[in-house]
Amino acid sequence: MKKRVFQGKYPIYEFELAKGESRFNSVYEIVAHLKQRVEECPDATFIATFDHGPHTAAMAPEAGHGEVLAASHLIFCFGFTLTTPEVMAVRPRSIAVTELADRYVINFLEAPIPRANATMIEWVGEIASSRQTHLNDLLEEALEETFPASDAIELTPPGPGR
Repeated sequence: MKKRVFQGKYPIYEFELAKGESRFNSVYEIVAHLKQRVEECPDATFIATFDHGPHTAAMAPEAGHGEVLAASHLIFCFGFTLTTPEVMAVRPRSIAVTELADRYVINFLEAPIPRANATMIEWVGEIASSRQTHLNDLLEEALEETFPASDAIELTPPGPGR
């Protein structure tokens, strides 16, 4: 899992997983798993899924998809608080799932509430076929660290015996 700034201003979390390391066989299976997790969460409400393939093909049939084989969004909202109008600018939440030839890329925009980030990190970590995603370290990072305005930070796994 990486925590980085996209285009110099958007703080995102990004998880890349080789296809052979995934519990799932497609973008749609991954999105279905994430949807189930949203529906099980008392603090979240499922809104929709959005499949980018048909949308992009309809908007620009002559344009290719580059290395992207499939791409879909899970759209939902956490309902912790609604204290100011500004919070509406960063809602609802979305987790993007993209399939490339050899891997899946799952990413989402950092939420203003650390608990929301920790929950999304946990859900995304479940996609891996093993628990070698080191969720405890990732959750600790999400809950304790403020996001730097610098380059990507690699969230590295713990050493042996940890």
